[in-house]
Amino acid sequence: MSIEQTVRDRVSPEEWKLRTDLAACFRLAAHYGWDDLIFTHMSVRIPGPEHHFLINPYNLMFEEITASSLVKIDVEGLAVEPTPHMVNPAGFTIHSALHMAREDAQAVIHLHTPHGQAVSAMRDGLLPLTQTAMIVHHDIAFHDYEGIATDLEERDRLVADMGAKNILMLRNHGTLAVGSSIAVAFLRIYFLERACEAQVHMLTAGRDRLHEPPAAAIDKVRQQSTGPMADMAAERLAWPALLRKLDRLDSGFRC
Repeated sequence: MSIEQTVRDRVSPEEWKLRTDLAACFRLAAHYGWDDLIFTHMSVRIPGPEHHFLINPYNLMFEEITASSLVKIDVEGLAVEPTPHMVNPAGFTIHSALHMAREDAQAVIHLHTPHGQAVSAMRDGLLPLTQTAMIVHHDIAFHDYEGIATDLEERDRLVADMGAKNILMLRNHGTLAVGSSIAVAFLRIYFLERACEAQVHMLTAGRDRLHEPPAAAIDKVRQQSTGPMADMAAERLAWPALLRKLDRLDSGFRC
C-alpha cells in the first residue's frame, strides 16, 4: 500500500481536500519563486474541536510537498499522528497563535520573499500607489521584529498586532496572510507579493517622482475589494484555475 493510500484511507474526505489544497499552495509558491529553501511555512486548520492543523515538514522543499507528506500537529506543536518529519519551531509559534486566536484564520501563509522583506523594512510599509497595492493596503497590520520566532510569548503580541486584519507585515522579516480558506489566503498573499514587487521597482525612480492617486480612488478600491464577492472570486474562479495550472505542470502534489 502506498503512502498516499495509507494517509488518504485514514483521514476524512474533508481533510484530504485540505491536504491537497495546502500541498498545491506550496507548489504554487515554488512556481512563483516565493519559496525560501525549507525555511518558511503555511498551514490550514482541520475543522473540529481539537484545533489540529496541517503544516509543512521542515525537511522538504516546497516543490516536493504532497498531500500525504503534510504533518498534522496540535496547538502544542506535537504531531498527532506518526510521521518521519519534524516541524519548524518558528512556524509553530506564528501559525498556532493565529489559528488559536482567530476562528476565521483557517489558513495561514507566511513568506520570506526578497520583495516582501524589502517592503517590510520600509518605514512607510506598503504604499497604495498601484491598483494591486490598493486591494490589500487597507487590510495590513504590522508586527515589529523580535528575532526568529521561537519564543511562545510572542504569540500574544502577534495576535494583538494583527487584530482583525487579514495581512501582517512582519517588520524586517516577511509577509503573512490569513483566510477563511486556502484559496482566500493565497489570493491575498498573491496581491500583497505583487504589490511589494511593484513597489521595489517603482521606488528606483525616487519617491518624489511617483504619482499619488486620488484618495477617493483608493477608498473606492477598498470597497470593491472587500466582502463576499472577493472571497467568491478566490474560491470559485482563481483557485480552480490555479489547480488546473498545477495539474498541467505536475499533479504530484495530489499524492
